[in-house]
Amino acid sequence: MAVTLSAPADPSAAADEADLVPWLRSVSEALADVNLGGGSVADLNRLLSGCIATFKDNLRIRNDPRFLKLWIIYLDTSEDFESVVKEMDDDKSWPNDALFYELYALFLEAKGQLHEAVKVYQMGIARHARGARLQKAQAAFLDRLSHIIAAASPKAENGDRIELGETYVNPWSNSTMKDLLEKISSQLMKYDGYYSSPKAYSGKVALSSLRNSSRNKVIEIGGKKYQIKGCAGQGGFAQVFKAHVDGYPDEVVALKIQKPGFPWEFYMYRQLDLRIIDSHRHAFGFAHRMHVYSDCSILICDYLSHGTLQDAINSYLVIGKTMEEVLCIYYTIEMLRMLETLHAVGIIHGDFKADNLLIRYAREDLSINGSEDHSGSWSAQGLCLVDWGRGIDLHLFSDNTIFKGDCRTSGFRCVEMQEDKPWRYQADIYGLCVVVHMMLHGTYMEIEKRISSNGSYLYQPKSTFKRYWNVDLWKNMFTKLLNIGPGNHEITLLRSVRQSFEDHMSSNKQLIQKLKDLLLRQRSSLCSA
Repeated sequence: MAVTLSAPADPSAAADEADLVPWLRSVSEALADVNLGGGSVADLNRLLSGCIATFKDNLRIRNDPRFLKLWIIYLDTSEDFESVVKEMDDDKSWPNDALFYELYALFLEAKGQLHEAVKVYQMGIARHARGARLQKAQAAFLDRLSHIIAAASPKAENGDRIELGETYVNPWSNSTMKDLLEKISSQLMKYDGYYSSPKAYSGKVALSSLRNSSRNKVIEIGGKKYQIKGCAGQGGFAQVFKAHVDGYPDEVVALKIQKPGFPWEFYMYRQLDLRIIDSHRHAFGFAHRMHVYSDCSILICDYLSHGTLQDAINSYLVIGKTMEEVLCIYYTIEMLRMLETLHAVGIIHGDFKADNLLIRYAREDLSINGSEDHSGSWSAQGLCLVDWGRGIDLHLFSDNTIFKGDCRTSGFRCVEMQEDKPWRYQADIYGLCVVVHMMLHGTYMEIEKRISSNGSYLYQPKSTFKRYWNVDLWKNMFTKLLNIGPGNHEITLLRSVRQSFEDHMSSNKQLIQKLKDLLLRQRSSLCSA
């Protein structure tokens, strides 16, 4: 939730504000360090603990939305959730604002920790958090949970069907993935950098030991030694580590360790190599090698040290602001160009979100010229889309295939998934709209049906646009991209929306200068480590 840092009318409130802001900045810097692999989660947790101890009894601060977010980060970085809960019970230090429990439960839900989210709603209601808001939020969560359970049922998992000459397929079901992996197995074996073994991984350092303490451990893979420098991210089935190759600090890679082994992502990276032209290839990540064992797989990729678009969004939210509009426009253009390129070669990413968009910075200074056609130093500046485990290769399906299946990622389920309708490119395009909404508003997007002038229904975001934004640009984008019908030429639509933003930027050179300054400031704040 974005909070405006306006000057409080009460002098004492202003003093409280001044006391909290340095803590917010310190936490933002520590978070950036952790995300870049150079900081310690334990140090971040201690910093948050000190902040909470300082303000937990301050009635003005304890229910400030920014302070509530610090609580959430503190709980997420604590190793033993139950002991922290007991400590907070003993100290009677739980926030009494329903917003805290709602935000924390949504945070856990987004991470796939549904059981913990249930407990948070129960705790909030048991502690009599003010108002009926939490009960409504819990009811909405339980409704989403029922859809997830239904989507995970055997019928949804295996139920491909044919209707009216069109084949409906769930591209992520176990049966579909099994068939696809069998179909590409001989092709995979021929790819440069692919190594498969029928045995379990047997290195001197057990991969399971990296979960608790990984820094500076050395693991051997395929004759090379990788010195782990920190955890760069983790999910339900995989962890990503920053590593130096053979002791050379200038040769840095990302290791994605996944259990059970999953070679599909490597296949998708090789398809990108084959289909994307060189001038656009750097926007989609590179995979060097993959080692597949009977118990796991290890994917070795480029490591980008500048953080994610989510980090950039969070750097504004933690100080109660949202991203500047000109920066939102720039990243929107980048994302639209990405999807144009991908979809034109028959690839759907399938998990398009800010966490999977790494930030790229040009080594040379940006010039006023070159931003329009993405030339010069601007070609090295932008975003890089990674995490291809849910990627869809349309070339492996018949031309009349339309997909039915749920991505099960809260906040990113396209309209068609929400209404159990067939979809194709909408999975990526809806994700783009959610990311744009997060940049503009600082929150996930909620949509509603509105009646248009001709009596038909259109989907629109519930959030309103600020008056000083370029409202027509944003309305045009959301209206077109949230309402893609079966007859729409989707790539042409993406291009026309992108060009409307580019025309706006090129109409005023001052916007390019402002963008340059903001990107420089962003790089300085996020990449100080």
